[in-house]
Amino acid sequence: MSIDRYSNPLTERYASPEMSLIFSAKFKFGTWRRLWLALAVAEKELGLPIPDEAIAALGAHLDDFDLKRAAELERQLRHDVMAHVHHLGEQAPEARAIIHLGATSAYVGDNTDLIQHREALKLVRTRLVATVAALAEFAARWRDLPTLAFTHFQPAQPTTVGKRATLWIQDLLLDLEEIEFRLDGMRFLGVRGTTGTQASFMDLLEGDGEKVERLNRRVAEKMGFDKLYGVSGQTYTRKTDAACLATMSGVAQSASKFANDVRLLSHLKEVEEPFEEQQIGSSAMPYKRNPMRCERMNALARHVIVLTGDPAFTTASQWFERTLDDSANKRIAVPESYLAVDSILLLMHNVASGMVVYPEMIRRRLMEELPFMATENLMMRAAKRGGDRQDLHERVRVHSVEAGREVKMHGRPNDLMDRIAADPAFGVTRAELEEDLRPELYVGRAPQQVDEFLAEWVQPVLDRYPEAHGGAAPELRV
Repeated sequence: MSIDRYSNPLTERYASPEMSLIFSAKFKFGTWRRLWLALAVAEKELGLPIPDEAIAALGAHLDDFDLKRAAELERQLRHDVMAHVHHLGEQAPEARAIIHLGATSAYVGDNTDLIQHREALKLVRTRLVATVAALAEFAARWRDLPTLAFTHFQPAQPTTVGKRATLWIQDLLLDLEEIEFRLDGMRFLGVRGTTGTQASFMDLLEGDGEKVERLNRRVAEKMGFDKLYGVSGQTYTRKTDAACLATMSGVAQSASKFANDVRLLSHLKEVEEPFEEQQIGSSAMPYKRNPMRCERMNALARHVIVLTGDPAFTTASQWFERTLDDSANKRIAVPESYLAVDSILLLMHNVASGMVVYPEMIRRRLMEELPFMATENLMMRAAKRGGDRQDLHERVRVHSVEAGREVKMHGRPNDLMDRIAADPAFGVTRAELEEDLRPELYVGRAPQQVDEFLAEWVQPVLDRYPEAHGGAAPELRV
């Protein structure tokens, strides 16, 4: 980190070295050189007179570029790609005459961007599956622990802690489907020339269009792609950037929803994110345990969601076969989206692996509200014994209002069951009412839903990506 210039917090504090590498100068310029090598090899295979010595020289200098020398050349030439062409020519003079033969800048620039998309999506996929695995363990452990559910953040019919976790997992599985779709449809730009007509390669290959298309496909295969765009201008369509960043936004939305839920549960003292032994929650209030990991997730997710506007506007504002108002924007928006999502999923995995549950606090809060929820069962039972359903409904309403007033106005315990036990219209004792206040009676099929969901939806994903989970939870960098 330099102390006299801005450094990006995503690379310095939050994202992993693996994701940072994908958008590093090492990866970018190393990929440029691999693309030049692939082009030269494919051109030689199709009959162009490219010496073996040139191929060997290119292969010997894939990663030993000097960024300082490239910067010197760029200051002279005012062109980043040609600066690296000249730099590679200095290092591999045997290949100087054939480097970048027939290509335009987008050949290395855009194809590298697509390779970065592919590798970044794969890493996000790995992070996402690891997080799903951690949440699946949590859901299985707490599959049948009743907890108060909320609609509109108002008490509602109970669920279980594990069932709530399956809702978080399901969002991530939908994100995984989206990532798999993006990877399956990932295309290569290939060798298209300055306006996408491949005119320069037609000249090189003496007007043989079939050879030109074979060149296109061979280069794609050498770079690990089995699909190409059907047509292009000089660049690949910027809709690809917009689509990939929309997918990253989806991951951020899911993670942010999870983080919000954990923050609310932390306020309720029911569930907390991990809190380390020497961690300081507040500089002024030593007793505090602020949910800083989830808050950071929310903050980073906001950035990812907002970033989707950049490639959308870029796509909408491209002119004809190419304009350059995309470049500066792409250099910022695309890497930051992936870096932030990488950071978010590392945080989410960390939280999911170490969430603390407080069953007694959960039970206490649930029991404060359960009497209201038990009234429907009590009313139906009394009606079966000959009571008037409408009269019973009115009595429940009146008793509930009075009990609620005691709680809200005076801070007293919920005495609804005592009121009902004292009302002869219901014909039940206080002891009998206690039997109706067992929380497990009100969670429906939640435990079974957890089991079924984990077996039918989650386990196939874990089986499909065994290398993506099973290791230790990631530690926070800061």
